[in-house]
Amino acid sequence: MSVLAVTGGTGFVGTRLIDAALAAGHTVRALARREQPPRAGVTWIAGALDDTDALERLCAGADAVIHVAGVVNAPDRAGFVAGNVAGTRAMLAAASATGVDRFVHVSSLAAREPQLSVYGWSKAEAERLVAASDRAFTIMRPPAIYGPGDREMLEMFRLARRGVVPLPPEGRFSTLHVDDLARLLLALAATPGDRAILEADDETPRGWRHVDFARALGEAVGRRRVLPLPLPRAVMAAGARIARATQGNAAKLTPDRVAYFCHPDWTVADDRRPAPALWRPAIETRAGLAATAEWYRVHGLL
Repeated sequence: MSVLAVTGGTGFVGTRLIDAALAAGHTVRALARREQPPRAGVTWIAGALDDTDALERLCAGADAVIHVAGVVNAPDRAGFVAGNVAGTRAMLAAASATGVDRFVHVSSLAAREPQLSVYGWSKAEAERLVAASDRAFTIMRPPAIYGPGDREMLEMFRLARRGVVPLPPEGRFSTLHVDDLARLLLALAATPGDRAILEADDETPRGWRHVDFARALGEAVGRRRVLPLPLPRAVMAAGARIARATQGNAAKLTPDRVAYFCHPDWTVADDRRPAPALWRPAIETRAGLAATAEWYRVHGLL
C-alpha cells in the first residue's frame, strides 16, 4: 500500500484513478478547488496549482505524485501556460520540497507536435520541466481517452446516434479506455523511475482510422449504419470561428483544436510502449465504447 498524491482528482481521469487506487489498497491525497464529500481512504486537500502551501500539504509524506491536472481547452495562451506549464512547475517544486522522489506526469501525444497548437506547446513545455527536474519521473502521453464519465467525446456518441459523424480529414489515431489508463498510472507510480516518456493505447494495429472509429461509435449506440463525414480543414476552421462567436469560452471546437485535430497521425509510437510485464490494456475498444454508451444512457446523456 502506498500514499499517492493526486492532482486532477475531481476530473474525468482523476476520478477513475482514485477509484482504482482505493480498490488496489492505496491511500489517496487529492487536490480539490471545491469542497468534496468525505470518502474513506481519501484526504481532500483544499487548494489549486497556484497555492504553494496546499501543494506541499498534498505531497508531504506521499510515496509518489501522479500529476493528472491540466488544461485541455483555454481561450488564450495564458490559460494553457497557467494550467499546464506553471502548474507543473509548482508541483515539481512541491515534490522536491517535501522529498517525494517518484513523479508520474500525465502529458499528451500533442506534445510530440508542439508547433501545431498552443495546447501541444504547453504540454511539451511541461514535459521539458519534468525532464529537467531532479525527480525520478515517468511521463505518460495518453492518446484519445474515453469511458464512463467523459464529456469530451459525448457529442460524438450523440452524433453517431443521429447517423452522421463529422470528422477531421483522413487520418489515424490511438485510443485507450480510462480504466486502462488508471491501471497504468498506478503501475508507474509503484515502479522505480527510469526517466522515461511512454505512450500507450488499446493495441489496435496502426491505431484507428477516423472513419472506422465513427462506425464503431455507431455500433456502440445501436446504429447499424453511420455516415462518417470527413471535413476539409477550412470547413472545420470556419466552424471553430462560429463556435467561438456563439459559445464564447465554452466552445469545444476552437482554432487551436482544429490545428491539432487535422494532423494525420496521432497513433502511439511502438518504441515508447510500456513493457508488457508492467502493463497491457484489458478493455477491448468496441466493448468499451458500448459500455460507455450505456453509461451515458443510464445518466440521461444519450
